[in-house]
Amino acid sequence: MQPVSFYEPVRERLEKVNSSLAEMAEQKHPFLAKLLDHTFSTPGKNIRPAITLLASNFHRHDERLTEKMAIGVELLHIASLIHDDTVDGAALRRGKLTISSLWGPKGAVLVGDYIFAASATLVCDTGNIRVIRRFAETIMELASGELQEMAETYNPEQSMEGYLERIYNKTASLFTTAAESGAILSGAPEACSQALRSYGHNLGMAFQVVDDILDFDGTEEEIGKPIGSDLTNGVVTLPTLIAMKHKACSEVVKRALESPNNSDLMCEAINLIQDDRVLEESYNFASRYCEKALDNLAELPESHSRDSLEELVSHVKVRRS
Repeated sequence: MQPVSFYEPVRERLEKVNSSLAEMAEQKHPFLAKLLDHTFSTPGKNIRPAITLLASNFHRHDERLTEKMAIGVELLHIASLIHDDTVDGAALRRGKLTISSLWGPKGAVLVGDYIFAASATLVCDTGNIRVIRRFAETIMELASGELQEMAETYNPEQSMEGYLERIYNKTASLFTTAAESGAILSGAPEACSQALRSYGHNLGMAFQVVDDILDFDGTEEEIGKPIGSDLTNGVVTLPTLIAMKHKACSEVVKRALESPNNSDLMCEAINLIQDDRVLEESYNFASRYCEKALDNLAELPESHSRDSLEELVSHVKVRRS
């Protein structure tokens, strides 16, 4: 877990989340234990479970319920990453070899399924049918987002509406669930739950937009993959859509997507998308979602948890990794 100040109000509870993940790896079946230990031995940034716990802090409640939900949210995120890495043929995740590269796609799919099921079991333990239903919907949305991306690969004729739907499904849906479920399980009034749901949605959209921008504006060391990997793999994201509003760039990008093995043409397309004006417009797009997220928080009472959620917006806006 990263030593970032927005974690402070829930730091001890997040440590319980990570301890629970480590305990999951203690299985009787040695092969399953090995795969789970590899998966959980390098904790992520815990942003999603932190959102769940912070969202629950506005009202007194049984913290065991929201901690179960936070673990379920993180497990769902981890399981989706394992499946994504398997589909994408990714060799590394968080600087380590992926499950699929070490034990093959069959092992990766099965351990991903196991973690999906474990996440659902924990969420069922909350006993809240509204949260359970929302969690099930999120799993469908995550899969739908990946299928949308697969169907549109190397297709230059994509719309902004389609892009926004895809990144909601792929990323913002889980942020939305993380925030809303924390509020619901804490017994928050409906207005508070809806404000936090909207916060999660807008934060998640900003998170993915910035991630897509960094694919062109970051460095290979920062993002853990070659610059322009999305376009090279046929994935059209916000900077590409903005750049393609200009006819000259649009023609180059279309030719690059039609001939992905033409490295010179692909490099030309990437260089055009890296234009300062394109990147500035892209960052402004992300900033508008950040501003919406802050507006959502303004509806909530002042507290250390609200301060942390506000700081998280700033972190997403300027993150470089």
